[in-house]
Amino acid sequence: MAVYTEVSDEELEEFIAGYDIGELVSFKGIAEGVENSNYLLQTDRGTFILTLYERRVDPADLPFFLGLMEHLAARGLACPTPLHGRDGAALRQLCGRPAAIVTFLTGLSPRRILPEHCGALGAAMAEMHVDGADFPMARANSLSVAGWRPLFEAARSRADTVAPGLAALIEGELAFLESNWPSGLPSGLIHADLFPDNVFFLPDRVTRAERVSGLIDFYFACTDQLAYDIAVCLNAWCFEPDASFNATKARLMLSAYRRVRPLSAAELEALPLLARGAAMRFLLTRLYDWLHTPAGAFVKRKDPLEYLRKLRFHQGIAGPGAYGIE
Repeated sequence: MAVYTEVSDEELEEFIAGYDIGELVSFKGIAEGVENSNYLLQTDRGTFILTLYERRVDPADLPFFLGLMEHLAARGLACPTPLHGRDGAALRQLCGRPAAIVTFLTGLSPRRILPEHCGALGAAMAEMHVDGADFPMARANSLSVAGWRPLFEAARSRADTVAPGLAALIEGELAFLESNWPSGLPSGLIHADLFPDNVFFLPDRVTRAERVSGLIDFYFACTDQLAYDIAVCLNAWCFEPDASFNATKARLMLSAYRRVRPLSAAELEALPLLARGAAMRFLLTRLYDWLHTPAGAFVKRKDPLEYLRKLRFHQGIAGPGAYGIE
């Protein structure tokens, strides 16, 4: 989340008048994130999130994103629920941007990822996949294997300024992934960006163990192979700060996932390749942003070499047993 578009008091009050959410008490920008402008709204009836969708989001995708959150929330998944205005519309305009208000979720993203977080995440991710199985809309994953080479071509000429030999390494890995990418695995709705800052936790009142209290930021969600979502999470949750892989975290994540939604033999066998692909996806998007973000820009660039190290780990994996699968 971030703030790119400033909203005046008058514009905000007029916008909120289109909803039945009470009188505005306070609002403030939310600085975290990179994609959209977000505000925390407090009214005399509750707390909400206002999002203005910036230029990196295709307006044509917004009915999918908002419809998906509404669908998952109706199934009982803890995720933001879009609010409908007095005219019945969830998607509106504010300051020349598409905009929506969603419910506020309580909880905190983990600053230090513990094994119990990974187990709770695995179960929540599987529940999301099951709950999304009958979602009627579809959206292609524009950042899957077919979308990686254009990103690379936009960064190829300067890739070696980030790390010597990086362009050749990416070229070779891309050729391998394009030739060997799996197909025919169970597919459906995936989040595709389920990083720790998109997952909230709270202590369970009885056990005091950490439980997932919310999944947020569905603006990369799409239709793809379900196991690819797991591969993204193996990369995002199961490596330590020193770049070592924590098989215990991976085992807990996968075990909890499989208790909710069993994985086929083909999905398990494909995990190392999918994890390589997920590492390549984030290596390339980070590399692109690293090379194309102007100096002094508001957005903090993320180190692409973190995902080069993760890619190298997955390249050395002979089978899914390395992820703690018995």
